[in-house]
Amino acid sequence: MKEKHAVVRVEEGLRLLAQTGSGHRVAMDNAVGDTAPRPAELILVALGGCTAMDVASILRKKRQVVTDYTVDVTSAQLDDHPEPFTRFDVVHDVHGPQVDEEAVRRAIELSATRYCTVSSTLTSGLVEIHHRYRVHGPDGRILEGEVVVTGPGRPYSVAAG
Repeated sequence: MKEKHAVVRVEEGLRLLAQTGSGHRVAMDNAVGDTAPRPAELILVALGGCTAMDVASILRKKRQVVTDYTVDVTSAQLDDHPEPFTRFDVVHDVHGPQVDEEAVRRAIELSATRYCTVSSTLTSGLVEIHHRYRVHGPDGRILEGEVVVTGPGRPYSVAAG
């Protein structure tokens, strides 16, 4: 089983700086600081980016000449906290002199059903998230524990008042 890793550090206010396992940095913020995308927006970015890479690669292998290609991702969220996403709409806009519609349809289908890690994660119902903590005291002691596991068979909980 492969493992990925990222570290997120809280900076000034609620501005966050993430360091990915591949060595890249991504900033995030809330609406008050507004210096970077919100974490939830990056879910849409990840979905659009993952499928765009797949589809572009597949269309190149099919020798389709694409002059412009964008992926537009929109979402629906519940109004109550934690405001989970309930739907994503992904629209692929493909331009080219003689792009074959069936090639585009098949590339999107392959991405959605076989290749896109983000899409398969969002739709799998397999993901468990284990929420743990470590509190580092001034004396060097470390207190740690697991708080909650969310995922299959564990419905999301609405935050208390």
